[in-house]
Amino acid sequence: MLVGLVYLYNHSTSLAGTKSWAIQDLINSGRSLAEGQQSIIFWLIFIAFAIKMPIFPFHTWQPDTYVTAPTQGTMLLSGIMAKMGTFGVMKWLLPIVPLGIEKWGGVAIGLSIAGVIYGSCIAIVQKDYKRLIAYSSFAHVGLIGAGILTATAQGLQGAMLQMVAHGINAVGLFLIADILLRHTGTRDMDKLGGIRSMNGNFAVLFLIVMLGAVALPLTSGFPGEFLLINGVFQFSATAAAFAGLSVILGAVYMLRSYQAIMLGERKDSHNAFGPLDGSDKAVLIIICAAIIGFGIYPKAITDIAEPAVKALMQNLK
Repeated sequence: MLVGLVYLYNHSTSLAGTKSWAIQDLINSGRSLAEGQQSIIFWLIFIAFAIKMPIFPFHTWQPDTYVTAPTQGTMLLSGIMAKMGTFGVMKWLLPIVPLGIEKWGGVAIGLSIAGVIYGSCIAIVQKDYKRLIAYSSFAHVGLIGAGILTATAQGLQGAMLQMVAHGINAVGLFLIADILLRHTGTRDMDKLGGIRSMNGNFAVLFLIVMLGAVALPLTSGFPGEFLLINGVFQFSATAAAFAGLSVILGAVYMLRSYQAIMLGERKDSHNAFGPLDGSDKAVLIIICAAIIGFGIYPKAITDIAEPAVKALMQNLK
């Protein structure tokens, strides 16, 4: 990315006639380049942000990092830091290289959707609940990336909604994984089960967070995912059909994991699950309230995001 930005700087011209690092001057510099040059800049910047988000096949650092990091670190990475990559694609890549997007955007969208399907399929076969969430997060970010790269108003608006929703859901899920480990000593779903009968309050809170993650209507995950798939559909109906598999596959691994952990009989008599700590319960209640609140009234986010989306769409013309 640094190489790409230096190249843009060397081709920039400010109002004073000198080279400039001003964002608008860099944007004008990128737009002035030929298609071949824009293509090079596209890949230099896209690969940098694709690693950050991450997008398939630049994701290999993510699952192990999410699993081995302390819970607080994982929450920070998935809930906030990964969104810097998606924001970078919106703020930098789209306006700087419109011809590069036109030529290579389809390939980048294909990689993003491949990550959605790949991450979801890998999540289905996981036994460690935290690793399952890590692959789920990778899949959701892939859909956000695909929506942004369509350069449609619906895709951009959906990406902003989903960045907020995914941040909330991911933090809730990783907190649940940490609670399971602290209360039972394991995150292995084969060794868990029957927790609903031991703590009904936790079962309800877990259910709400899980339903938000599968984008159930009236939860925070639904409006963003609907708009993202709508944006991808405007680009290609075939791509939207594959992107829509995220809804089905997400329901498979999330519902199966909830069933394994919370329902049925307790598999290990030593795995007693006591009452939640006050702080854990308070955080989960706040997260659940946000999931339901933003699901019922997403306008609270769209009203904030709409001016930025309009400005970006105007910049893309």
